[in-house]
Amino acid sequence: MRLEKIELRRIVLPFLTPFETSGWRELANHSVIVRLFAEGAEGWGEAPVSTGPWYNEETYATVWVMLRDILIPLVLGADLAQPEDVDALFARVRGNRMARSAIEFAAWDLFGKLRGQSLSAMLGGTRAAVDVGVSVGVQPSIAALLDVVGGYVQAGYRRVKLKIKPGWDIEPTRAVRERWPDLRLQVDANSIYTLAAADHLAQLDAFDLLLIEQPLGHDDIFDHAKLQKRLRTPICLDESIVSPEHARWALEMGACGVINIKPSRVGGLAPARQIHDMAQAAGVPVWCGGMLETGIGRAANVALASLPNFTLPGDISASNRYFARDVVANPFALNADSTLSVPTAPGCGAVVDLAYLDQITVERLM
Repeated sequence: MRLEKIELRRIVLPFLTPFETSGWRELANHSVIVRLFAEGAEGWGEAPVSTGPWYNEETYATVWVMLRDILIPLVLGADLAQPEDVDALFARVRGNRMARSAIEFAAWDLFGKLRGQSLSAMLGGTRAAVDVGVSVGVQPSIAALLDVVGGYVQAGYRRVKLKIKPGWDIEPTRAVRERWPDLRLQVDANSIYTLAAADHLAQLDAFDLLLIEQPLGHDDIFDHAKLQKRLRTPICLDESIVSPEHARWALEMGACGVINIKPSRVGGLAPARQIHDMAQAAGVPVWCGGMLETGIGRAANVALASLPNFTLPGDISASNRYFARDVVANPFALNADSTLSVPTAPGCGAVVDLAYLDQITVERLM
């Protein structure tokens, strides 16, 4: 198959409420959307980047340039026998994994439509629905936090993740655990602590958490291995795992007991599946993280999360958690058992609402 045409769009899709982590605050989705055309079909992908290099080094501006000047020229007109060929074409491109993943996601969607296969089936998924939770940003007070968490519990979410930072960690977690003793609870530090905080972080062991996500540096594996020996709660690595090789290093060093797989962070679905398989072989569970994606990127995440070793609930909440209106005509809705249904239509299953996408597009390149 040869790609005949590629379209880029940069969008601004406001969130229902601001989303605050230990290091930054998000007001809207600023993704770059990719649309591939071939053989009378089209495939959609999303690079869920932000305005600044807060989560990783990529932004909507860097992704736009990389796609326009480097990645599209590499892939346009190339012979593709399978979606995995996109990852191989980009092998000599260093970093820029979110930019690469946008085209790779779209290629999987395109091949699925041409083959009449769902993305879940193509990846080897085994579930018709995937367990999901909700991520709760830093709040102005513990009372406000309890109100927000209570709203999500009432909505049907059975797992909650709390964003933490120095000065907003032990007491907020204690308050939520005391209010909901049986809630599946985890925390996420987004790389804000150092190893010197090990004794402080060990206090979180008292709250029966599923995991502590990325407490130390965004590019660290070595000190996480030291920290894991001092905690009973499993450490989950997120930002540190940017490739299958990084996952192998972390597993061999004992740096974590869980891995968060975000396919956009690792360059696409093919490397994400490699990490899944590697962790499964090592007996380490994985779960699917979210990047506040639209329904396009969310569909790719849900399909990936249907693989067998995704045994912990993912951060792929229902669309109405983030947006008053999504860019797809079939937004994800939360099931009564705190799951999302895995799309079965050919490709990723996202039905893009072109009219609304046009309204929120701020830059376009064909």
